[in-house]
Amino acid sequence: MHPVLIDLGFYQLPTYGVLLYSGIILGIWLASRRAKLVGLPSDKVMDLGAWVVLWGLAGSKMLLAITDPSYLGSLSGLWGLVRAGGVFYGGLIGALVAAAVLLRRYRLPFFRAADVLAPSVALGHFFGRLGCFSAGCCYGRSCSPRWGVVFSHPLAAEISGTPLGVPLIPTQLYEAAFNLANFAFLAWLFRRRFRPGTVLAAYLIGYGIARFVIEFFRGDPDRGFVLGGMLSTSQAIAGVMVPVGVAILIWAKHRKEEVKS
Repeated sequence: MHPVLIDLGFYQLPTYGVLLYSGIILGIWLASRRAKLVGLPSDKVMDLGAWVVLWGLAGSKMLLAITDPSYLGSLSGLWGLVRAGGVFYGGLIGALVAAAVLLRRYRLPFFRAADVLAPSVALGHFFGRLGCFSAGCCYGRSCSPRWGVVFSHPLAAEISGTPLGVPLIPTQLYEAAFNLANFAFLAWLFRRRFRPGTVLAAYLIGYGIARFVIEFFRGDPDRGFVLGGMLSTSQAIAGVMVPVGVAILIWAKHRKEEVKS
């Protein structure tokens, strides 16, 4: 609704960027505090978090360009790619690749470190979706004025192609609300000290299901389609996340039973 937080004429400070980086900073700081609770070095976790964020941002842009190749057709398109947000799943894949490489370098246990970072991912995503709402991107389908929001800022249409003056389902706010609730749940789950991998599994299962459902209400085009148009790219990835999360959860439970016996 307000793509620009501060407009000085010669410089514009985007609301999306402020919210996104606020969530990143807060998330990394909270992850460093959680790391201390399980005996992991907080400085290495903060360093890991910073690199994961950078790789995640790069991955989100790459998947956005893959799902919408028009960004690569001109210099203005490339500039639009820089200004636009990104595809969260691309960011998640990039972050996981970074984590796989750096965890070995820092000699940190993968599942324990992933459990430390998972609540922060949900929190950062909450801020990111608020940023999406402020910019008008990731919008929903047209709907009744009673249930919709109307975007009017021309920058929303310029950057993301957001329809102006039309009631749209506020999918950004739905997903933001879920991510905030998911953060609270995952933070609580982490403090319960379950077996390593449990928090990561809960994140994969919970977010995968939520994103799969929310995708049905998205209205932005060029989302990529799988199985002849039956699923969007994000739904296909969500369809992988959930069984992977279930497998990790079963593995964690099996390991717990082994320790008790």
